[in-house]
Amino acid sequence: QVQLVESGGGLVQAGGSLRLSCVASISSFSIRVMGWYRQAPGKQRELVAWITSGGSTNCLDSVKGRFTISRDNAKNMVYLQMNSLKPEDTAVYYCRPTSWGGSWGKGTLVTVSS
Repeated sequence: QVQLVESGGGLVQAGGSLRLSCVASISSFSIRVMGWYRQAPGKQRELVAWITSGGSTNCLDSVKGRFTISRDNAKNMVYLQMNSLKPEDTAVYYCRPTSWGGSWGKGTLVTVSS
């Protein structure tokens, strides 16, 4: 059974940092491109950052220089280090393979106060 469990969210002041974690119980994790997505209130879900099996990364322009995605294939884990957080980063954050039609996890809520 596939499970995606995100954690690490919380309430933080603008300028603060959080580190999100995701454990992905999914076959062939190490060869999958993994992504962190977010959905802000009233907005569509968007792909924030992604990482290939070889460790190459990319992210939205709006988070460049602030967010860093990483992975640990031995532990089936994906991380998102978020620094210099802004109120507009407030959202529920999810992780999942970028090319996958399965269910979403519950996500983890990040709230950034001004």
